[in-house]
Amino acid sequence: MAFHEKEVPADASSGQKLMAWVDSRFPLSGMIKDHLTEYYAPKNFNFWYFFGSLAIVVLALQIVTGIFLVMHYKPDAEKAFESVEYIMREVPWGWLVRYLHSTGASMFFIVVYMHMFRGLIYGSYRKPRELVWIFGCTIFLCLMAEAFFGYLLPWGQMSYWGAQVIVNLFAAIPVIGPDLSLWIRGDYVVGDATLNRFFSFHVIAIPLVLVGLVAAHIIALHEVGSNNPDGVEIKETLDEKGIPLDGIPFHPFYTVHDIMGLGVFAMIFAFIVFFAPEMGGYFLEANNFIPANPLQTPPHIAPVWYFTPFYSMLRATTSEFLLPMWIFAAVILWLASRGAAMKTKVIYGAILVVLAVGFHFLDAKFWGVLVMGGSVIIFFFLPWLDNCPVKSIRYRPAFHKYIYAIFVICFVILGYLGIQPPSPIAEKIAQLCTILYFGFFLAMPYWSKIGEFKTVPDRVTFAAH
Repeated sequence: MAFHEKEVPADASSGQKLMAWVDSRFPLSGMIKDHLTEYYAPKNFNFWYFFGSLAIVVLALQIVTGIFLVMHYKPDAEKAFESVEYIMREVPWGWLVRYLHSTGASMFFIVVYMHMFRGLIYGSYRKPRELVWIFGCTIFLCLMAEAFFGYLLPWGQMSYWGAQVIVNLFAAIPVIGPDLSLWIRGDYVVGDATLNRFFSFHVIAIPLVLVGLVAAHIIALHEVGSNNPDGVEIKETLDEKGIPLDGIPFHPFYTVHDIMGLGVFAMIFAFIVFFAPEMGGYFLEANNFIPANPLQTPPHIAPVWYFTPFYSMLRATTSEFLLPMWIFAAVILWLASRGAAMKTKVIYGAILVVLAVGFHFLDAKFWGVLVMGGSVIIFFFLPWLDNCPVKSIRYRPAFHKYIYAIFVICFVILGYLGIQPPSPIAEKIAQLCTILYFGFFLAMPYWSKIGEFKTVPDRVTFAAH
């Protein structure tokens, strides 16, 4: 195919000529039109829609600050902790870069949790956005892996022992567990080989995957269009030019909208960085300012706050909890089999028998790992669990809001209990919250279609500010 230089008027400016030269070789103008100036987003976005853009900003911040930290960090078990202290005390503005990165990690999870919750209440995982949701859940998994690998790098007491506990959990997996945990550590104990492996994953492998997934997430979103608080598909109502009547160009309208949100976020972020970078021990634990000592175990080992809801479920899965778990699984499978064909009932019955045998022969540690992993993986199945005839919570029955509220409360309680030392009362509360957490998802096919639903309008409801 012959190459054709894009023509420009003789009186075109230097900028226009440069853009034409680039467009002849790379579709820059087309990408700007498709994803900014001619990408029409619903005109009724509210503050919940700040968090998607904020997540991209925080990701960019983490990459930039990470690059500067790597310039001085040494992935060596003998020098890692000292290199972090060197960054904090000797490198010009090193303390600021380190606190931007550590605070950014926590703020990243706050933004992502808010972004996911917005998708949950407005039904952003529903058709035709199933793939957008799956890409988003995969980003969340990679983000958890990235945070876990990065948590070891300061080589403090909590970093070392937290990694020791989490890696050892993989040994509970039947057959492959011991070899898998050995491969992750790179040695029989967490040491220099582990540090180098985690450094490679944290600095190179996972960020590359994250950037690719974020690009795929945005491309998939712009292909099907953004959801909105009403759950109305704006592409179904077009003008004579094929432009959505309820849509406005993302740029300049929502770029300005997001800049306002970014300004508020930046002020909160700066306040934490300059006045409370440790956030009372939630963002940076006191034990992580002590060099890792394999011979001295901290009295209480807990992961960072954004992992504690899932860690709390792991701790709650005791041998005494296996019977209630089996009863819970039996009730869910019984409900799922109601009205199903005999073949389906036989399959569900076989699953129940397998679970009964598994609960008897496999220890609680394995089921704890399964529960912890399942608590994250179950998000992937939301598009097929929700049978509600409407998307947005605005048009759902009032009791649905209480169900979402209970889910959020249970998640927060699990997060708090995961930070605290274990106790018998906390264990029972965590077990109850774990059942309610999974009940929210597994019972969703039933409660999501119950109640009196409001009529969804044909057009988005919008009042200009």
